[in-house]
Amino acid sequence: MTPIDVVEPAPSGSVAEADERRGLDELFRDLRTGSDGLTGRDATRRLISYGPNSLPAGGGPRYLRELLKQFTQPLAVLLLMAAALAWIGHTPTLAIAVLAVVVLNAAFAFVQEVQAERAVDALAAFLPATARVQRDGVRVDVAATDVVPGDLLVVTEGDRICADARIVEGDLQVDLSALNGESLPTARSASPGLVTGPLLEARNLVFSGTNCTGGEATATVVRTGASTELGRIAVLSRRGGTTPSPLELQVRRVTWLIAAVAVGVGIVFVPVGVAAGLGWAAAITFSIGLIVANVPEGLLPTITLALAAGVRELARSGAVVKRLSAIEALGSVSVICTDKTGTLTENRMRVTAVTFTGTELLAPDFSEANRGADGERLRRLARSAAACTSAEAPTTAHPQGSGDPTELALLTLAGDLGVGVDSDARKRTRRAVQRFDSHLHRMSTIDEGPDGLVLHTKGAPESVLSCCSQALDTDGSPRAFDADLRSALQATLDRWASRGLRVLAIARRPLSEEEADRPREELESGLVLLGLVGMVDPPRPGVSSAVEQAHRAGVRIHVVTGDYGPTAAEIARQVGIGTAASRILTGEDVDRLGDAALDAVLDTNSEIVFARSSPESKLRICEALQARGQVVAMTGDGVNDAPALRHADVGVAMGRSGTDVAREAATLVLTDDDFTTIVTAIAAGRLVFDNVRKFILYIFAHAVPELVPFLVFALSGGAVPLPLTVLQILAIDLGTETLPALALGREPAEPGLMTRPPRSRTSGVVDRPLLLRAWLLLGTTSAVLVMAAYFLVLHRAGWDPGDATGVGTPLHQAYLEATTTTFVGIVACQIGTAFAARTDRASLFAIGLRSNPLLLWGIAFEIAFTAAVVYLPWLQDVFGTRFLSLDQVAVILPFPFVVWGLDELHRLLRRRRHPVSDVPLTAPRTLTTSRRNS
Repeated sequence: MTPIDVVEPAPSGSVAEADERRGLDELFRDLRTGSDGLTGRDATRRLISYGPNSLPAGGGPRYLRELLKQFTQPLAVLLLMAAALAWIGHTPTLAIAVLAVVVLNAAFAFVQEVQAERAVDALAAFLPATARVQRDGVRVDVAATDVVPGDLLVVTEGDRICADARIVEGDLQVDLSALNGESLPTARSASPGLVTGPLLEARNLVFSGTNCTGGEATATVVRTGASTELGRIAVLSRRGGTTPSPLELQVRRVTWLIAAVAVGVGIVFVPVGVAAGLGWAAAITFSIGLIVANVPEGLLPTITLALAAGVRELARSGAVVKRLSAIEALGSVSVICTDKTGTLTENRMRVTAVTFTGTELLAPDFSEANRGADGERLRRLARSAAACTSAEAPTTAHPQGSGDPTELALLTLAGDLGVGVDSDARKRTRRAVQRFDSHLHRMSTIDEGPDGLVLHTKGAPESVLSCCSQALDTDGSPRAFDADLRSALQATLDRWASRGLRVLAIARRPLSEEEADRPREELESGLVLLGLVGMVDPPRPGVSSAVEQAHRAGVRIHVVTGDYGPTAAEIARQVGIGTAASRILTGEDVDRLGDAALDAVLDTNSEIVFARSSPESKLRICEALQARGQVVAMTGDGVNDAPALRHADVGVAMGRSGTDVAREAATLVLTDDDFTTIVTAIAAGRLVFDNVRKFILYIFAHAVPELVPFLVFALSGGAVPLPLTVLQILAIDLGTETLPALALGREPAEPGLMTRPPRSRTSGVVDRPLLLRAWLLLGTTSAVLVMAAYFLVLHRAGWDPGDATGVGTPLHQAYLEATTTTFVGIVACQIGTAFAARTDRASLFAIGLRSNPLLLWGIAFEIAFTAAVVYLPWLQDVFGTRFLSLDQVAVILPFPFVVWGLDELHRLLRRRRHPVSDVPLTAPRTLTTSRRNS
């Protein structure tokens, strides 16, 4: 059939109507092409109509938007308001100090959080640079971007396919793993009949972004660019934005709450200050002090640094976190949706069973059998199987080898038995090859052996056995292939299939020179069966224990894979996911289920195997789980996984076997492709969340002793001079408290970290018990102590309420000493709070005083910084402090012990009221070890 040279209609009028499922004649008619392809003029016109064969470009960099976002955080806005008020109130030093805090916080958060969105660009990398097409009756190489619908594409072994196409002639082996997750290449060939079922399973279609691993064919291009399956996935990958992590949502709520409280307090007490006799300038300064006292300036950078520390920790364990908040989101994970191939398994086929007449061998016995009576038959089978391959065996330079995983497994078996096949020698002795045929389900090669030509055949058992008339007997001689032997082999096949094994039959027969030129159906007849080979992609070592650990932590695991359902279910059962009766749902099953029905399936406590999953079904599963309040971690390695990886709370991509697309869409990349690392990351995430609560408790506890002095000043109508200055508050919030807060972010895990259920999505990082403990117990205790010390210093100097303490008055020096006492007293209470905050329930003595050396160093810095502010003259002028005598210091020394002691008593009473037996820490050993080493 020749192409029809007519004016091309608009894209919507042709490609949209060109149905690749219909017969070729109808497809050619709709595409206005033929089996010879297009003319050059046709192709030029169509390129103008349809546009280049490329994926739509993603959005540009968002650096400016990300940077501006840091200045619109509620706390940042509050501090900017405070800086403006300070400038209006003619206190430029205070304004500059507050503004510097905002700029430093914003810059730090921007550097840590900014991340380019390159998932769509990575998808484009799957398209080849050039393609071979037939135009004007001649095969030519053109830029892949110039391929148009109607082109006749020529595909050969090793090509990367650049468009969706319908095979016209020939047979191919195509690696579709990037699109459907299949671990093995699939056969594709021309088929004149109608195509039914999912497009990816159509045996006469090939798709953009996939690789041809064998064969040669011509195919008519039906879809290009964004219209291809790859383009559709690109659109799905861009759907929606990045979902904020639970911590981000909770911190956002807390910061808005703090902002509302600070603004409310400031508005209320400005008129109070004026009514107390202050001028407007003093009232504004007073309002600024209230805002600064309420705003925990160090909260956001401390959270960011704690998350960054968790990121560094996980990197040592084989997990690279691309977004800081993902480390905490991992701690909230309640469901893991894991791929099978390469995550639960090793992503390499391995021969685990061999059978021939009268004997069945399992993998551990191969070496012993090779030395025994069955050795010759075993070697002959392995030699023939290895000869009938086109893969490249593993070498020192390429330890993984290259080619079909099934053939690599056969080559490895032959090498282990001492009959390995060198690829160069195989090429020299190979006379001909009959490539794998998707209809025949077998492959044959004709090779030169010591005794002449030999035909080697391998393939699906039902295909190869039908070509066999004999089988190799126990003594090495052929025997008739009778009904008893067939029955025995069928029983073996059934047993192996139930174990999830992929089975191949291996056969051979000698050929004469005349026979070598006969048709394939004559060559592949009268074969002698050498045996059956069973192989499997084995589970990774350690996965079973990691699954058990995840179950103890209350995390459910679903298998979402593109592989065959029973095989995936068997692997899942072997590693402890689900049971033998676990439900298996295909992508088609999920598509048929309505949202309510899918929710009902996922609401059960059972673990499910989702097989033959499409990108849409993976995305639906993820969204359905999230709608049920679950925090979802989704693993994947292929292009087809990108939309779900992007949409999940935590997208986990494989670093070794994964595609660039998956790695760009994910927030966590496993450098070792090991499921065990996910459980390690969950433990790290839980630990980070616990530690964030610890330093939030520590920071919030100081809001009360910082706020109370302003309240006393306002409520007294100015009769009590302000016990604390704004710059002293900044010295506390950004100077003395920062390092201890960061050290609390590195606390080792408390007992029971991985034996408690996951937190719900709605559980807050700040809850009522934390606030009561911070404000009522620790904060109030600290406020009482520091105000008592303040009044004691003033009383000793002879001060009475209402006495003047301004510059030039007799009491001014005593007033400066009193404010210094307040400042130092708050720092002393900080030390007690730091030790109290180290545990939520347990006693400090249970974890040891020295188990967090970073905290000890942080407290040492805190003491040194405080001493510098108090005793260095130039810092005294900046912060308004004065030298403290020994008796004044002696008053402050008990403060840490009082604060810590009362909290220790509180925790003791809690343990007695609600006893909980301690359980051993079940977090992975590497998590705790690396932390202590660091």
